[in-house]
Amino acid sequence: MIRPPTYSPVVDGFSQRGSVVRYTESLPTDDLFEVVHCFWELRTLEVLPDDFHYHALPDACVNLLFNLFDPRIAGVTALNTKATTLNLGRTFHYVGVQFYPGTWQGDPSEIVSTYVGSPYVGPLQLAETGRRLVGLSFAEMKRVLAEQVRWCVSHGHAQPSAITSRILSNLDAIRSVADMADLLGLSTRQLQRTIQRLTGFTPHNLIKVLRLQQSFRRHYLDLYADQAHFIHAFRQIIGHTPGQYQKLFGV
Repeated sequence: MIRPPTYSPVVDGFSQRGSVVRYTESLPTDDLFEVVHCFWELRTLEVLPDDFHYHALPDACVNLLFNLFDPRIAGVTALNTKATTLNLGRTFHYVGVQFYPGTWQGDPSEIVSTYVGSPYVGPLQLAETGRRLVGLSFAEMKRVLAEQVRWCVSHGHAQPSAITSRILSNLDAIRSVADMADLLGLSTRQLQRTIQRLTGFTPHNLIKVLRLQQSFRRHYLDLYADQAHFIHAFRQIIGHTPGQYQKLFGV
């Protein structure tokens, strides 16, 4: 059995918090713990006075997203190395599945990094799953989401990855592409091909994103040479300095 990754991406930035906007995460069922980080729900409980801005952060994960206000609208989403802000309007209800890096093996051309506002027309039966989710409590949704993931696994769209699991479980030992290659016993060229195929990232960009994610839970000097290096890397990916981001989104 592949060891589950010790990797937990931070929650993205929200322009508004409080009792009228609710974000909930739930662990996957035991049979899916090697591929799924969490099931999640983001919804308004009443109409907001202003538009809600969602600042999505790169984390090397792929998500299945369902819009329960219009279950025809669904998609496969992921970001590369740049954060983006999405205007979700004043009322919304989204549910999703967040896969660990490297475990999503579906058609990469389906993955979008922008606002998902169109009906899903691909092979993954997402609209059918969206219709089944409507009207359920989040606790009840977990069964339907798990069934969707099992279908994806059985059809080859998702599978455990020993390679990315090893990377995520040994992040402290990886400071360079050479470190990653040594950890996996691969040449630099083999590493490039393998990581690109599994994650869509170059090894260098994967390290940048994973290190940035770690910086939200660790002191930056554990991960970067100095404060200037940290601020530069943070701004390059997030679009704000750490101080600006904390003030805007409270993360």
